[in-house]
Amino acid sequence: MTHSTTRPVVSVVRSQPSQDGDGVKIKRIHDFGGGIDPFLMIDELGSDRPDDYIGGFPPHPHRGIQTLTYVIHGGLTHEDHLGHSSTINAGDAQWMHTGRGIVHSEMPLTDHHGLHAFQLWLSLAAKDKLSEATYRDVRAQEMPHLQGNGATLIALGGEWHSLEPQHQVAGPLDALAGDGSIAHVILQQNGRLLLEQTAPMLAVYVFTGELDIGEQRVSAGHLARLGEGEQLALSSHDGAQALIIAGTPHQEPIAHYGPFVMNTHEELEQALNDYRSGNLTG
Repeated sequence: MTHSTTRPVVSVVRSQPSQDGDGVKIKRIHDFGGGIDPFLMIDELGSDRPDDYIGGFPPHPHRGIQTLTYVIHGGLTHEDHLGHSSTINAGDAQWMHTGRGIVHSEMPLTDHHGLHAFQLWLSLAAKDKLSEATYRDVRAQEMPHLQGNGATLIALGGEWHSLEPQHQVAGPLDALAGDGSIAHVILQQNGRLLLEQTAPMLAVYVFTGELDIGEQRVSAGHLARLGEGEQLALSSHDGAQALIIAGTPHQEPIAHYGPFVMNTHEELEQALNDYRSGNLTG
């Protein structure tokens, strides 16, 4: 008889203050060395001071990645060279497969809480780096929930299976690079959540309160990477919120410069030359 094992925390990384776009202040986790492969970066935008984010992200290019933007409070308006124009508000998400190239902008909106949102980057596999660019909105009502024991899991993408009570849902984003999965977890006071989760890469970014991940307590603004096992155990004494990310690493080399993520320096130089010559989007 075999016994399921709870996945341990193997490392904890603190987010770092940074700035992007037109002076937007963010908290950033970035790892282009494969530690959270297929994910590359988590940016948290959160402020009740409009000067911290109102400049937004004017038109800029991307190649070789997917981006996933998820709004907690406020909103963002997206426009791109393909003609997409839409606004996401609290609870909504937008997914962009940049492929060969896309030029887009994201401009912030506020509600009475200000703005609080996330943008995650995923690296595309080498075979998909020059694929066709696509875009999709996902509304809050499209995202299924797991609930029980003072916990709520909102599934943005991938399959999620709770063990207490037994229930399974699949998020609407089913084409995330590297079989990627992402969920938003909300734990009330003394809430707990036990998930079956065997993805090779599993990490939890805590953004509100303190979260007990297995035997280790992790505070807001930190990313915990999990080791091998079959189950993810989360609990919180006073309440917490977090993003869970999971996937299968590409295990491919990364060449990165600004908004471009390729596999070799030659491909990166080609992306820069294509952008300068107006050929990025093919």
